Amino acid sequence: MKPLRTALVHPVHPGVLQAARDAVEAGLIFPVLIGPADRIVAAAKEAGIDLSSWEVINTKHSHAAAAKAVELAAAGQVAAIMKGSLHSDELLGAVVSSTSGLRTEHRVSHAYVMDVSSYHKLLIITDAAVNIAPDVIAKANICQNAIGLWRTLFGEDRKPKVAILAAVETVNPKMPATVDAAQLCKMADRGQIT
Repeated sequence: MKPLRTALVHPVHPGVLQAARDAVEAGLIFPVLIGPADRIVAAAKEAGIDLSSWEVINTKHSHAAAAKAVELAAAGQVAAIMKGSLHSDELLGAVVSSTSGLRTEHRVSHAYVMDVSSYHKLLIITDAAVNIAPDVIAKANICQNAIGLWRTLFGEDRKPKVAILAAVETVNPKMPATVDAAQLCKMADRGQIT
């Protein structure tokens, strides 16, 4: 794949810019830095990074940077959004806003794609950051999103395995997560999660 034009939101700390540089060097992204230009330049100088080939869009603060990144994504001017030095809820608030232009009929959820050296294949862990207390329908949507991500990454021919995690392995009516897990398994059996 070609590097994705990626909005890097509020990259005002050297570590964020170092991560962006690593992603550029790996051929993953072409960064568009969005935030207070003076702070971005200072962070780049501290990190020893030359910004001359990277686009910088000046905004007053992190909220404005998040809004601008969402605007660019909705207009198709960037293909991805990368979190910089701002709180996740600040960035996600802009993304999930009903006026963002990014929402679809699908629930927004978060996924980590993990390469664990002691395990023979990649893992997708979801949702550890966006949906705080999802009900069973939200959990079904989160599962479907993770399955969709798996298929996007690995193709339709590799069937993913889904594990619903709770504190115990059996259904216990006093533990709602176990009841939800049982319902999710039955939904998968009936084709409601594919």
